[in-house]
Amino acid sequence: MFPSPATAALLALLLLQLQLQLWAVEAQVAVGSGPPPGCPDRCGDVKVPFPFGIRDGCSLAGFGLTCNNATNPPRLMVGNGTLQVVEILLSNSTLRAVDITGAANVTFGTDEGNGTWRGVGNGTWGSPGAGLGGPYVVSEDFNRLYLTGCNIQVTLVGSSGNVITGCSSYCPIDDMYSGSASAAATTQQGSNKCPGIGCCETSVNIGRPFYGVKYKVLDREKDVVPKAVRIAERGWFERAAADLLNGSEEKAIKTPVPVVLEWAVASTGLDVILTNKQDSNWSCPTAGEARKSACLSTHSSCRNITGSYRSGYACQCRSGYAGNPYVAGGCQDINECERA
Repeated sequence: MFPSPATAALLALLLLQLQLQLWAVEAQVAVGSGPPPGCPDRCGDVKVPFPFGIRDGCSLAGFGLTCNNATNPPRLMVGNGTLQVVEILLSNSTLRAVDITGAANVTFGTDEGNGTWRGVGNGTWGSPGAGLGGPYVVSEDFNRLYLTGCNIQVTLVGSSGNVITGCSSYCPIDDMYSGSASAAATTQQGSNKCPGIGCCETSVNIGRPFYGVKYKVLDREKDVVPKAVRIAERGWFERAAADLLNGSEEKAIKTPVPVVLEWAVASTGLDVILTNKQDSNWSCPTAGEARKSACLSTHSSCRNITGSYRSGYACQCRSGYAGNPYVAGGCQDINECERA
């Protein structure tokens, strides 16, 4: 007897969590200490500022990256996952990456016993590098959920099966000419929007390290638009819509997708929704715990990061200074006259 699609999706999430928890732990720099001498600060074309590092003993816990020198140029990867780092921003605690696997992997379910296709599917979106208990979550501000296809509904769910967000895409398939669906989708992409004809989009209103994906076919007419589920950086789909909607389904599904992750020091998952988040000092070390703070520059300050999913903090240079607040002397005075 095979598990139901819902049970299978939950099992997949639990297995992913277990994989993340068993991810190999490498030597890390203790909080309150900067990187030791000799740590590389670049992989290929990408700068790797502390607290990140690409060698054992060169990063804070959870911020170790992998430099794949087998490619030309080398690829900077989040752990051993499928996210290729293209930019690390200390100013707003984000990491821009490309999901090289493309669309989310969805497995379609069948009725137990007779193997009849039920028009539903389950899958996951996530990467071991962006995992449970780590510093990364999908940015709510910089990403969108995109669905392409005809007469399909997709839903993102949390680890307990709770609904997070979703949208539906429809196509006006004519009884005499099914190609009208493709024509309608192509017309919509010219307006740089996905209002629900051939594709749909919506906000990702809860940032998480990974999601369950539920997929449901609403009409079993032939789908003439390449179908795929993606979490992608805002604006990317509109620029790529022509190729994604008019190309082959296989190519569309495998097209790499840019995504923005937010990161925090001392990130801890939470089981309850916090209240009065902005007024509460959840994570920043107190004045008496300064030696335990990752904010090492004299001209840096600590900013709490809180939400319904985690707590943590980030360091930032104070007004009038710029640079790296995670290293001693990293925040340098800005010459406003030169920048004017």
